Amino acid sequence: MKFLDGFTEQAYALLRIVSGLLFLAHGVQKFLNFPTDFPMPLNPMLYAAGTIELVAGALIVLGLFTRPAAFIASGMAAVGYWVVHGSQSPYPIVNGGETIVLYCFLFLFIATRGAGIWSVDGARKA
Repeated sequence: MKFLDGFTEQAYALLRIVSGLLFLAHGVQKFLNFPTDFPMPLNPMLYAAGTIELVAGALIVLGLFTRPAAFIASGMAAVGYWVVHGSQSPYPIVNGGETIVLYCFLFLFIATRGAGIWSVDGARKA
């Protein structure tokens, strides 16, 4: 698979952009009921989560303030897992928390790695 060796930076940029878009979609669903209704009424914790999903998701997609946005998103996902899913069972496959655990560690990785190419942060360094 040596043909992929030259595409590390592009693959990372796509990982950052797509994960940010998917995270952003969670906030859009909470606040705009799009593309489908959010299944429960919003409480203060869900308002906070939705705001982080919208703002951090958009910043991660743009690659703007990527490290702090991804760090906050990672923390929100960790809290969300333990408050919503972990209280049902410690096993993600049982409690339905696989996605939020993946977001937690994905955003922790992005927070440590930074924006990379195709980003506003990267353009400011150039």
